[in-house]
Formats: sequence, C-alpha cells, structure tokens
Amino acid sequence: MINTNDILETIRMIQDENLDIRTITMGISLLDCCDSDIHKSCDKIYEKITRRAQKLVQTGEDIAAEYGIPIINKRISVTPIAMVLAVSGGDPVEYAKTLERASRAVGVNFIGGYSALVHKGFAAGDRALIESIPEALAVTDHVCSSVNIGSTKSGINMDAVRLMGRQVVEAARLTADRQCIGAAKLVVFCNAPEDNPFMAGAFHGPGEPDCVINVGVSGPGVVRAALKKAGDCDLTEVANIIKRTAFKITRMGQLVGTEASRRLDVPFGIVDLSLAPTPEIGDSVAYILEAMGLEKCGAHGTTAALALLNDAVKKGGVMASSHVGGLSGAFIPVTEDAGMIAASRCGALRIEKLEAMTAVCSVGLDMIVVPGDTPPEVISAIIADEAAIGMVNSKTTAVRLIPAIGKKEGEELDFGGLLGFGPVMALNPNSPARFIARGGRIPAPLQSLKN
Repeated sequence: MINTNDILETIRMIQDENLDIRTITMGISLLDCCDSDIHKSCDKIYEKITRRAQKLVQTGEDIAAEYGIPIINKRISVTPIAMVLAVSGGDPVEYAKTLERASRAVGVNFIGGYSALVHKGFAAGDRALIESIPEALAVTDHVCSSVNIGSTKSGINMDAVRLMGRQVVEAARLTADRQCIGAAKLVVFCNAPEDNPFMAGAFHGPGEPDCVINVGVSGPGVVRAALKKAGDCDLTEVANIIKRTAFKITRMGQLVGTEASRRLDVPFGIVDLSLAPTPEIGDSVAYILEAMGLEKCGAHGTTAALALLNDAVKKGGVMASSHVGGLSGAFIPVTEDAGMIAASRCGALRIEKLEAMTAVCSVGLDMIVVPGDTPPEVISAIIADEAAIGMVNSKTTAVRLIPAIGKKEGEELDFGGLLGFGPVMALNPNSPARFIARGGRIPAPLQSLKN
C-alpha cells in the first residue's frame, strides 16, 4: 500500500533538503574490443559504447521526470584501458580520444576507466598508460583516470606510488590554464572496488558482467535536517535517526536503479549508498558532523562523529537494497562540501585531520588543493600514507590532490559545478624524498592471510 506520509516526506526531502540520485553509471566491458591494431580497437570501442549507452541519458531524464526524482549525472565506466592497450600497443592517448568522442556522442557527464591496476606490479600496457595520463586528461574534457597502487592482499607497489606523484603534478601543470582540472580527474586507489559508480575513480572491473547499471545516491542535507529536528538526543538515538534516513534514501536509489535496468535491458548491479556532498549550502557532510555537536568540522571529536555517521549510513542503507556496493559511506571531498570549504578557510580543518578521518570514511583524501610548488615525492608520500591506511584496515582509500600551479597557501582554485572550489592547504615541509626513492613493495599486512 502507498503511504501518503512517505510520499510527502520524499517530496519535502527533494525540494528542501537536496535529496537526489547523484549518478546512474553504465558499466561497459571492452574486453571484446581488443585488437592487435589500435585503430580497429578504437573503432570497436566507439561502436560498443555508443550502441550500449545510446539511451542512457534519455532514460535517466525520463525516470527523473516521471518520478520527480532529480538524477544529477549520467556516466559510463569501462574496462581499465591498460588491459586493452596490452593487446594493441600503440599510443594510449588514442583510447582517451575515443572515449571522449563516445562520451560526447551519447551525452554523458563523465566516462571513467582510463585506468591501470598495478597493486602487485606492472603488466603489459600498465606503465605506458600511466605515463600517458597527464596528456590524456589535458586533451579531453569528460575522461577520468584512476590507478590502483595497493591492496590488503598484495601490499603497496611503491614504484607505482613514486610514478603517480609525478603524474599528478604533470596533470595539474598541463591544465594550469584551466584551474589544474587534469589532477581533479585523476584518483589513486588502494583496494579499488570494481563496481564504483562515482567519478573520478569509476572503472568496470574484470569480474563485472558485459554491461551493468550501478546507481549512486546522495542526501547529506536530508540527514542533517533529520538530526536538527531530533534536538539534544544521545548518540545512540543519533545513530538510529541516521539509519532510518539512510534507509529512505537508499530505497529511492534501488527504485531508480531497478527501473533504469528494466528500461535499458541491462542487469542491475549495485546501489552505492554514499552521502556525496555538493558546494550548495546545506548539502554537506561537514554540517552533519556539526549538527551532532561539533563547533566546526575538524575539531577534536570529528573522527568519532564521522565513524558514527559512516557506520549508521551503511547499516540503514543495506536494509533497503539487496545489492549494496561501490564505496558506500560518507565522502569528504573538501572542494565539493560547503562545510569543509568553510572549515578549511578558517583553519579548523587541516590535511592531518583529514587523513585521520579517512580511516573511518568511505574513501580518502579527496579534492584537496595543495601548493603548486609541491614536489612530486611529497605527493607520492601522501599517496603512500593513505594507501597504508586502506591496506591495514582492509578498506578502500584514495587520493585526489590538485597541485594549484602558480598558487600558494591561502589562495583558491574554483572549478565550478559539482567540483566546487577550495583554498590551497598547507603541507608538512619536511622531505620524504629518500623514502620514496627506495621503491620496491611494502609487504601485505598479516591480516591478508585469510585463506
């Protein structure tokens, strides 16, 4: 039976509390597009993407109109391009240009999968693709890139970590005239999930079906509004309120994903029940933490509050969907969260506190602007620190840093749209160069031996 109160509550959450479906992401396998001739391979990729995703955007718009649910992004993820490159060889940037053409043809916001999985070492195609990432991101607008450099099972590939520090800086340098946007489309993972619908880290893992629909939900504003109404209850009740709210949010994502799957005749994959903020006032994970009682996000107690939030979101969301996956939890991208932007500007939130928060959130150091003269080895060391947190805690962690070329601490970058804006944050000035130069692999932790 349809409950009128539930309908009215959902309408209010959409109109007043920024509830939305953040993305419908179609995952497409490119393994059957491999060819020893790179040009033939590119032709096959373009044909498959445009055929499979030709109705994706229109379907999302139709569902949004019929159900009154905002669907903000329609995206595509593909098989890590390094795997395709291993067969064809040639200039990897040709694949990036093909992905760009295909994304424009079908009208999606982003396409992810210009990626390599090198957590245990470099296979054929991996190093060439990684070396090409800065150029690929500079000559495209919609292509996103990710590299997995570690896992709990394999340890951390420090040769890849060292290489990625240089690539992050170069990606920013080649797009310095566009707010260093190249680095904002590049993420470095430990324990990367194969079914993540969120950019920039989405790719279609080798264990996925030929084509699949994954959905990412949002709704920090809804959670914050629910906590404000609850008043001064204890933290047990705070967790219960968040669980109930996450259930309602995820139920909407399940509905949209199931309907999109039916209309597109593509299997339904997962709902990623992450709370994804935006720069809009009120649509902020930081403001949820402040609603729990913190004067400012970044104060002592922030990590504990975030742990409560993340756990409650997962417990509530998993009851609303049979297939929860991706990252699922709470994102803390600094430039994309109005509360975190404010906390960073006033000095309450620093990168050291953000690193501590990543031990309990769903991703890692995300969309953080750093000084443009930051040495590559410092970027590499930050990646290594974050990968260590993910490896030891058997969770996904990631780094998306944007070196602001030509800017220093206190100045700002402004990307516009969902990527937002943010201040250049200070980094520890002491050098990790000798540590990073050692290379090799950090061995897997003892908890990797589960068999």
